[in-house]
Amino acid sequence: MSEPASISTGIAERYAAAIFQIAKENKDLAGLETGINDLAAALGESAELRDLIASPLISRTDQEGAITAIAEKMGLHAILRNTLGLMAQKRRLFVLPQLVQVLRDMLAEERGEVTADVASAKALTKTQLDKLSKTLSERVGKSVTINAIVDESLIGGLVVKVGSQMIDSSIRSKLNSLQNAMKEVG
Repeated sequence: MSEPASISTGIAERYAAAIFQIAKENKDLAGLETGINDLAAALGESAELRDLIASPLISRTDQEGAITAIAEKMGLHAILRNTLGLMAQKRRLFVLPQLVQVLRDMLAEERGEVTADVASAKALTKTQLDKLSKTLSERVGKSVTINAIVDESLIGGLVVKVGSQMIDSSIRSKLNSLQNAMKEVG
Protein backbone atom coordinates (compact mmCIF):
# COMPACT_ATOMS: atom_id res chain seq x y z
CA MET A 1 0.00 0.00 0.00
CA SER A 2 1.35 3.41 -0.87
CA GLU A 3 2.07 5.89 1.88
CA PRO A 4 -0.72 8.39 0.97
CA ALA A 5 -3.26 5.55 0.74
CA SER A 6 -2.06 4.20 4.08
CA ILE A 7 -2.41 7.62 5.70
CA SER A 8 -5.92 8.06 4.26
CA THR A 9 -6.96 4.63 5.47
CA GLY A 10 -5.56 5.35 8.93
CA ILE A 11 -7.51 8.59 9.17
CA ALA A 12 -10.68 6.89 7.91
CA GLU A 13 -10.27 4.04 10.42
CA ARG A 14 -10.09 6.45 13.37
CA TYR A 15 -13.23 8.35 12.31
CA ALA A 16 -15.01 5.07 11.51
CA ALA A 17 -14.18 3.59 14.91
CA ALA A 18 -15.69 6.61 16.66
CA ILE A 19 -18.83 6.67 14.46
CA PHE A 20 -19.33 2.92 14.83
CA GLN A 21 -18.91 2.99 18.61
CA ILE A 22 -21.43 5.81 19.03
CA ALA A 23 -23.96 4.10 16.74
CA LYS A 24 -23.48 0.81 18.60
CA GLU A 25 -23.95 2.47 21.99
CA ASN A 26 -27.15 4.11 20.67
CA LYS A 27 -28.26 0.74 19.23
CA ASP A 28 -28.64 2.29 15.79
CA LEU A 29 -26.33 0.27 13.52
CA ALA A 30 -29.18 -0.18 11.01
CA GLY A 31 -29.60 3.59 10.72
CA LEU A 32 -25.86 3.98 10.30
CA GLU A 33 -25.82 1.39 7.52
CA THR A 34 -28.64 3.14 5.69
CA GLY A 35 -26.79 6.45 5.91
CA ILE A 36 -23.53 4.89 4.72
CA ASN A 37 -25.29 3.30 1.73
CA ASP A 38 -26.93 6.62 0.84
CA LEU A 39 -23.61 8.42 1.15
CA ALA A 40 -21.84 5.82 -1.01
CA ALA A 41 -24.55 6.14 -3.68
CA ALA A 42 -24.23 9.94 -3.65
CA LEU A 43 -20.45 9.71 -4.01
CA GLY A 44 -20.84 7.32 -6.92
CA GLU A 45 -23.44 9.41 -8.74
CA SER A 46 -22.27 12.98 -8.15
CA ALA A 47 -19.07 14.34 -9.67
CA GLU A 48 -19.79 17.64 -7.89
CA LEU A 49 -19.77 15.91 -4.49
CA ARG A 50 -16.49 14.16 -5.33
CA ASP A 51 -15.05 17.53 -6.37
CA LEU A 52 -16.28 19.13 -3.13
CA ILE A 53 -14.56 16.57 -0.91
CA ALA A 54 -11.31 16.58 -2.89
CA SER A 55 -10.82 20.23 -3.84
CA PRO A 56 -8.17 22.18 -1.92
CA LEU A 57 -9.53 25.38 -3.48
CA ILE A 58 -12.76 25.32 -1.47
CA SER A 59 -12.35 26.90 1.97
CA ARG A 60 -12.97 24.92 5.14
CA THR A 61 -16.06 26.93 6.02
CA ASP A 62 -17.53 26.59 2.51
CA GLN A 63 -16.78 22.86 2.54
CA GLU A 64 -18.37 22.46 5.97
CA GLY A 65 -21.46 24.45 5.00
CA ALA A 66 -21.90 22.51 1.77
CA ILE A 67 -21.37 19.04 3.26
CA THR A 68 -23.67 19.67 6.24
CA ALA A 69 -26.36 21.04 3.90
CA ILE A 70 -26.01 17.94 1.71
CA ALA A 71 -26.13 15.67 4.76
CA GLU A 72 -29.29 17.40 6.04
CA LYS A 73 -30.93 17.23 2.60
CA MET A 74 -30.11 13.51 2.41
CA GLY A 75 -31.50 12.98 5.91
CA LEU A 76 -28.29 11.41 7.17
CA HIS A 77 -28.03 10.28 10.76
CA ALA A 78 -26.89 13.01 13.20
CA ILE A 79 -23.67 11.08 13.93
CA LEU A 80 -22.72 11.11 10.24
CA ARG A 81 -23.82 14.71 9.74
CA ASN A 82 -21.73 15.94 12.69
CA THR A 83 -18.73 13.84 11.67
CA LEU A 84 -18.83 15.16 8.11
CA GLY A 85 -18.87 18.72 9.48
CA LEU A 86 -15.91 17.95 11.73
CA MET A 87 -14.04 16.32 8.86
CA ALA A 88 -14.58 19.45 6.75
CA GLN A 89 -13.25 21.65 9.59
CA LYS A 90 -10.14 19.47 9.81
CA ARG A 91 -9.71 19.24 6.00
CA ARG A 92 -10.28 15.47 6.09
CA LEU A 93 -13.23 15.06 3.68
CA PHE A 94 -10.90 13.55 1.08
CA VAL A 95 -10.96 10.27 3.08
CA LEU A 96 -14.75 9.92 2.73
CA PRO A 97 -14.60 6.99 0.24
CA GLN A 98 -12.25 5.09 2.58
CA LEU A 99 -14.49 5.96 5.56
CA VAL A 100 -17.50 4.47 3.80
CA GLN A 101 -15.58 1.27 3.02
CA VAL A 102 -14.19 0.91 6.56
CA LEU A 103 -17.65 1.42 8.07
CA ARG A 104 -19.14 -1.16 5.70
CA ASP A 105 -16.43 -3.62 6.73
CA MET A 106 -17.09 -2.93 10.44
CA LEU A 107 -20.84 -3.43 10.00
CA ALA A 108 -20.27 -6.70 8.13
CA GLU A 109 -17.87 -7.87 10.84
CA GLU A 110 -20.47 -7.06 13.50
CA ARG A 111 -22.99 -9.25 11.64
CA GLY A 112 -20.42 -12.04 11.29
CA GLU A 113 -20.12 -11.56 7.54
CA VAL A 114 -17.13 -11.29 5.29
CA THR A 115 -16.96 -10.16 1.66
CA ALA A 116 -15.11 -12.18 -0.95
CA ASP A 117 -13.97 -10.51 -4.16
CA VAL A 118 -14.22 -13.08 -6.94
CA ALA A 119 -12.87 -12.47 -10.44
CA SER A 120 -13.76 -14.95 -13.17
CA ALA A 121 -13.18 -15.15 -16.92
CA LYS A 122 -16.94 -15.20 -17.54
CA ALA A 123 -19.99 -14.38 -15.45
CA LEU A 124 -20.79 -17.02 -12.83
CA THR A 125 -24.26 -18.54 -12.68
CA LYS A 126 -26.45 -18.28 -9.59
CA THR A 127 -25.77 -21.96 -8.82
CA GLN A 128 -22.00 -21.45 -9.09
CA LEU A 129 -22.16 -18.37 -6.85
CA ASP A 130 -24.22 -20.24 -4.24
CA LYS A 131 -21.84 -23.21 -4.27
CA LEU A 132 -18.79 -20.94 -4.03
CA SER A 133 -20.40 -18.96 -1.19
CA LYS A 134 -21.17 -22.17 0.72
CA THR A 135 -17.62 -23.51 0.22
CA LEU A 136 -16.04 -20.21 1.33
CA SER A 137 -18.38 -19.98 4.34
CA GLU A 138 -17.26 -23.44 5.48
CA ARG A 139 -13.61 -22.51 5.01
CA VAL A 140 -13.78 -19.08 6.67
CA GLY A 141 -16.34 -19.92 9.34
CA LYS A 142 -18.47 -16.85 8.62
CA SER A 143 -21.26 -15.91 6.27
CA VAL A 144 -19.71 -14.89 2.93
CA THR A 145 -21.05 -12.25 0.57
CA ILE A 146 -19.59 -12.50 -2.92
CA ASN A 147 -18.62 -9.45 -4.93
CA ALA A 148 -18.25 -10.99 -8.41
CA ILE A 149 -16.51 -9.30 -11.34
CA VAL A 150 -15.63 -10.53 -14.82
CA ASP A 151 -11.98 -10.33 -15.95
CA GLU A 152 -11.60 -11.93 -19.38
CA SER A 153 -7.80 -11.74 -19.13
CA LEU A 154 -7.93 -14.66 -16.65
CA ILE A 155 -8.75 -16.98 -19.60
CA GLY A 156 -10.41 -19.41 -17.16
CA GLY A 157 -10.59 -20.23 -13.46
CA LEU A 158 -11.06 -17.87 -10.53
CA VAL A 159 -9.20 -15.39 -8.38
CA VAL A 160 -10.76 -15.23 -4.91
CA LYS A 161 -9.80 -12.67 -2.26
CA VAL A 162 -11.17 -13.05 1.25
CA GLY A 163 -9.64 -10.56 3.67
CA SER A 164 -5.87 -10.89 3.31
CA GLN A 165 -6.04 -14.33 1.69
CA MET A 166 -5.95 -14.77 -2.08
CA ILE A 167 -6.56 -17.96 -4.01
CA ASP A 168 -5.54 -17.72 -7.66
CA SER A 169 -6.63 -20.73 -9.73
CA SER A 170 -6.75 -18.82 -13.01
CA ILE A 171 -5.27 -20.21 -16.19
CA ARG A 172 -3.41 -16.91 -16.64
CA SER A 173 -1.45 -17.41 -13.40
CA LYS A 174 -0.74 -21.05 -14.28
CA LEU A 175 0.58 -19.99 -17.70
CA ASN A 176 2.73 -17.31 -16.06
CA SER A 177 4.14 -19.90 -13.63
CA LEU A 178 4.89 -22.23 -16.53
CA GLN A 179 6.54 -19.40 -18.46
CA ASN A 180 8.75 -18.56 -15.45
CA ALA A 181 9.68 -22.21 -15.05
CA MET A 182 10.63 -22.41 -18.71
CA LYS A 183 12.84 -19.31 -18.37
CA GLU A 184 14.69 -20.90 -15.45
CA VAL A 185 15.35 -24.08 -17.44
CA GLY A 186 16.56 -22.43 -20.66
